[in-house]
Amino acid sequence: MAVTRLIEIPVSITPTDGIRALRRIGEERGWTMRRVQETRMVHRWAIIVPISRQARVLGLVVEDGVANGLSIRSWSFVPGSAGRLTMVAFEVPRGFEGEKWKELLREWALHLPRCPWKWSFSERSMIGYFLPEFSRSRALFSSEGVDISDWQALDSGE
Repeated sequence: MAVTRLIEIPVSITPTDGIRALRRIGEERGWTMRRVQETRMVHRWAIIVPISRQARVLGLVVEDGVANGLSIRSWSFVPGSAGRLTMVAFEVPRGFEGEKWKELLREWALHLPRCPWKWSFSERSMIGYFLPEFSRSRALFSSEGVDISDWQALDSGE
């Protein structure tokens, strides 16, 4: 089993958008990939008591090419009384670290339909305006080498 690094990032997109973006990149590069469906334990706060629930996890694992072993998993959950928060977890093999990983993450972010580290005022208000996930998302993307000052989607052509 290869040594990997796990990166969990809160994002403003849906789980299917995140998986679709990596699938498109993999298809462009000719990688063989397989789908993953799992569940994950998440916590929701009701007044002052955490309630545990299972969230459906969608994923994609790269099985060949330079990114062999790279995987993405994404799930949504309701952290409070309303509004969904989506998480994306990348499992990055040590052999794919460095500039190759940074370039792939930048390309993945550009393939998304909207900026993954920005939420609208109404979305933030519904989820919980001062949750640390909003600033943590920007910090994680920035620390992974993505320029968070200027995001522009690639033209999808569809």
